[in-house]
Amino acid sequence: MTIKLNYSHLSKETQEQLLCESKKDILSQFGQEIEKYSMENDIAYETLLEEEAIRNLYNYKYSFRV
Repeated sequence: MTIKLNYSHLSKETQEQLLCESKKDILSQFGQEIEKYSMENDIAYETLLEEEAIRNLYNYKYSFRV
């Protein structure tokens, strides 16, 4: 997935939107596995989802417009 960003507009809102999109991707791909893992290992589901979403951001390709 390639994400096009305006380099001068990397606001907190933009970062939150990217994280939200990443969470959606993680849920669609691994939602049940993450839920099962969180229950088996007594880890908060939301915390685990957030960590995986942040890791997932590194898999995206970014195209910056200056």
